[in-house]
Amino acid sequence: METSIQPHKIDEHPSLPTGGYRFALISLTTLFFMWGFITCLNDILIPYLKGAFSLNFTQAMLIQFCFFSAYFIVSLPAGMVVSRIGYQKGIVLGLGIACAGCLLFYPAASMGVYAIFLIALFVLAAGITILQVSANPYVTALGDPKTASSRLTMTQAFNSLGTTVAPFFGSYLIFGASGEHNSATASASDVQIPYLILATALLLLALIFLYLKLPKLNHTNANTKVFSGGAWQHRHLVLGALGIFMYVGAEVSIGSMLVNYLANPDVAGLSEGKASKLLAYFWGGAMVGRFIGALVMQKISGGKVLAFNGTMAIALIFVSISSTGSVALWAMLGVGLFNSIMFPTIFSLALQKLGKHTPQGSGILCLAIVGGAIVPLLQGVLADSVGVTLSFILPALCYVYIAYYGLIGCRVTELKTTKEV
Repeated sequence: METSIQPHKIDEHPSLPTGGYRFALISLTTLFFMWGFITCLNDILIPYLKGAFSLNFTQAMLIQFCFFSAYFIVSLPAGMVVSRIGYQKGIVLGLGIACAGCLLFYPAASMGVYAIFLIALFVLAAGITILQVSANPYVTALGDPKTASSRLTMTQAFNSLGTTVAPFFGSYLIFGASGEHNSATASASDVQIPYLILATALLLLALIFLYLKLPKLNHTNANTKVFSGGAWQHRHLVLGALGIFMYVGAEVSIGSMLVNYLANPDVAGLSEGKASKLLAYFWGGAMVGRFIGALVMQKISGGKVLAFNGTMAIALIFVSISSTGSVALWAMLGVGLFNSIMFPTIFSLALQKLGKHTPQGSGILCLAIVGGAIVPLLQGVLADSVGVTLSFILPALCYVYIAYYGLIGCRVTELKTTKEV
């Protein structure tokens, strides 16, 4: 899952020597790794808690609903808090809240109450949201401004690395070393150790950032007019926000349902432990695809590449749901490769020629990440009514819209001259 680009305006700051802040940059990169890692663990948590609490798919998808709704609910308050306390203290606050969310898994498991797990996930995601609002400005500040995009690309790569290795960690600690353990015999207490380990790691990072000597950045909060103002007049931005909604929703839906899908005897018949490890190919494909996409888009426009990737994702989904065995397995995992460039491409296309409305446009796009809460829940409802396999038609429809946006929706149309209120 992509990290959101923080929608804050940062005042000009002097170039900082990269060598003097190398440890700080490494620590920031660790943050990107951690929130990619934590987000991907939800894909393993869903089938596990589904078995532990005998949930239907709709109830199980409340995991993603509570997690990604935090992006929508917490983003604006987080921006206001960070603008008051500063970015470094914001990082420490975000790490502390995320740590508290992980610690809540222990009483949730001890009491065996699903609702407390959902609260823990919301708290954890709230902390990650504050981190995302706080961390990106530091990445741009730690070195030559001319190489800022390169540093952001590197940190995004480590975010993808986190999503790639998380399935192995989660599968080993939750399903056991053999991978044969099934969620039908699961106990909610089996998730205590993994999340205690994460809480410890987050606490250590919080202590590191508490004492790190980081540059002080001037900042102003540009989030106050997200829901009204000039950016909404730009058709390609509004359609792009819907594109972000669809993309995040589709990617999270597929990742959330993959373990149950591959465990289905009519598909691959894998144990849920083994299926969890295969998630690494889905998320790893997205990581590899970013490097391929970066080269391709030097020659071909982003809109055309986006349309091609959307079309390929649709084709792979339909190949998978109409097949069985290894064909069904690898076709669905292959969708990850074509997800790779979608988020940054939609984001950049939607912000074209916004001028002074760019900060507001960025804020609108970040809020659209709430698609990761709503689309998986809808797919859960579909899975309960028509079955897991046919429920993948929903993310396929999301990719239809993304292909449309790449071909037509991203075109910038001239605005009529009006007096802005």
